[in-house]
Amino acid sequence: MTSTLQGLTQALLDAAKKAGADAADSLVVRGTSVGVGVRDGRLEEAERSEGIDLGLRVMVGRRQACVSASDSSPDTMASMAERAVAMAREAPEDATIGLAEQDQLSPLRDAAGLDLADTSPEPDPETLKEAALACETAAKDMPGISQIDQCSAGYGRREMFLAATNGFSGGYARTNHSMSCVAITGTGADMERDFFGDARLHRADLLSADVIGRTAAERALARAGARQPKTGRYPVLYDERISASLIGHLLSAINGGTIARGASWLQDGIGQSVLPDGMDLIEDPHRPRISGSRPFDAEGLPTARRAIVSDGILTGWVLDLATGRKLGMHSTGNATRSAASPPSPAAGNLALTQGPKSQADLMKDMGTGLLVTSMIGATINPTTGDYSRGASGLWVENGQPVYPVNECTIAGNLRDMLRAMIPANDARKHLSRVVPSLLVEGMTIAGA
Repeated sequence: MTSTLQGLTQALLDAAKKAGADAADSLVVRGTSVGVGVRDGRLEEAERSEGIDLGLRVMVGRRQACVSASDSSPDTMASMAERAVAMAREAPEDATIGLAEQDQLSPLRDAAGLDLADTSPEPDPETLKEAALACETAAKDMPGISQIDQCSAGYGRREMFLAATNGFSGGYARTNHSMSCVAITGTGADMERDFFGDARLHRADLLSADVIGRTAAERALARAGARQPKTGRYPVLYDERISASLIGHLLSAINGGTIARGASWLQDGIGQSVLPDGMDLIEDPHRPRISGSRPFDAEGLPTARRAIVSDGILTGWVLDLATGRKLGMHSTGNATRSAASPPSPAAGNLALTQGPKSQADLMKDMGTGLLVTSMIGATINPTTGDYSRGASGLWVENGQPVYPVNECTIAGNLRDMLRAMIPANDARKHLSRVVPSLLVEGMTIAGA
């Protein structure tokens, strides 16, 4: 038996049919990762992992079950299939499960043209160590930095292959290069820390160690002497590094699973204004060299560019086959899955319309308020959209940052917040979520 990923998926399907499945799909993922971490000029940790995950979903009538394993031996695959079929026979019936029809399947069966995998050799641990040490040195050399918590560098490669009894068979590889640094300023109760990192599919695109280290240090230094801000209603400017969280809350509200459960504050939102007039939210799964790109979804359906929000108006949900069937709609090609779970819907690459102004311009417009640079925790009511999160950042007066703040909470309602957003023009275009800094007026800040 072949040990290729394609061969393994077919072997799983054959085993499922032999065990009595009416239909099945299989996902095999093979991954390699290597990473190092340094502290105080010395190697602190070095890790390497290699593994394979096999996932099998079987259907017996309108019942389904999923099993997974990390052993690709024939005996294990036969056992997986027998167990999955036995589980499926005991599962409750669900009229919405089932594979795609053949005429629904993607004609693309690989990632040709998307440039998702770096063809250069895997970096050796010594190369990663040297990069991490250079990053640490750049951060430590910034005046006012008391210590570096850790600098790390890593590499990963992931290959996947999906096959199903409806005739779909396709796969592709993806690589990842990353580097990060956590810098600290002050000591004892006055200690503050911040972080910066970069991750790219191709090593040639990764920011330099010096830039990453210095940026982490600058962010930490900007937090020195932080205190609580004033309590009251003020405009809040979400820095570009965390502004995508607001769009994430919108995506959660329009996820097909949430809508099918009747648990969304946007339950009847299609055709309604959810963002400011003139603002679009575009999903584009075919952007070359971008981490969220993919030629087909986890059910073998084609992926395509679409406007989830057009001129502020919500155009549709984020659906896979099952949630689409529950809602009487077609899948939007947004199925995702792991080897151990059935498909579920999730959006990939997204870009929000940017505005004409810089973040500095928006700070001048806001006058007095809060520039949020990091957030912790979240209390989001999924059915009402009520929003409350812990935040820290910089207090702004007369359009200029005047002192760092921490230990505060910002609150509002997502429906009102999203409709009132004013975008800057500073989104990083290499990210999967291209979202600029966002100004939201009239939020409640709980501080001193």
